[in-house]
Amino acid sequence: MGVWECRGDVDDMWDRAARCIREKASELTDFGVLTINKDVKKKKDLLKMSISDLWHDLKSKLHCDTLCVKPGRDGCSTGVARLCCERDLAFYVNALQDCLPRIPPNSLSKAHGMIEMPNPPLELLIFEPFVETDDIVVASKSSNENAHNLLWKGDSRWVEVTVGVVGKRGSMRSLTPSVTVKESGGILSLEEKFQGGTGINLTPPPPSIMSSSTLERCKKHIGLIANTLQLEGFSRIDAFVHADTGEALSEQPPLYPQHFFRTLLDLASERSM
Repeated sequence: MGVWECRGDVDDMWDRAARCIREKASELTDFGVLTINKDVKKKKDLLKMSISDLWHDLKSKLHCDTLCVKPGRDGCSTGVARLCCERDLAFYVNALQDCLPRIPPNSLSKAHGMIEMPNPPLELLIFEPFVETDDIVVASKSSNENAHNLLWKGDSRWVEVTVGVVGKRGSMRSLTPSVTVKESGGILSLEEKFQGGTGINLTPPPPSIMSSSTLERCKKHIGLIANTLQLEGFSRIDAFVHADTGEALSEQPPLYPQHFFRTLLDLASERSM
């Protein structure tokens, strides 16, 4: 049986996919697919720990100065934040302790939009290195308000992409990747990710960001991830891709349609009670 089956709950599905990624990480590295180091913490343990000790422990384990925190087993932008210092970590942990529904804009040291927190709160938190990407901005030309320029500094060569994969198990193929223009901050807001008319998706990424040859290598790597995870049907994979080499840095396990809609129905049922 494959990693993804229609039976079983979402937590079990997530655990199996995460375990598969860890087991295959070294094998995929040889093909240009990297995985992000992670440290998973229980919420109840976080609330008992010294913030200073926790911060230094995470930096040491993950070998980075800036962290990304996200709720475990959640497939969107809820609760995802960039932590640059102990103060940021303390603020986030306090938000968890107080069960805040959202973190107001610019509460952390790096500018950001509204951060919606999971409801109901989740019990596992994932910490990982924050992957620095340059903002992609669409700016109007002064002489023509209907014409636009695409601005991308490109100092960091990593680009965040969303890719659909489709096919039968063992022969999944990657569709053309999309990059999303962010309004502000380093992480897409819920509105930018899902609300129509808010975020701007560029499909395919413009040649000024990713060449056609790099794009093809990216699609090959995404297809490799899908087939390694034994996906079938249709799924969405989020990854960071190097704009020059097409190397893929995979994020959390992909979201599979049956479980996505089952999760939505479960949440809707819980909130209507």
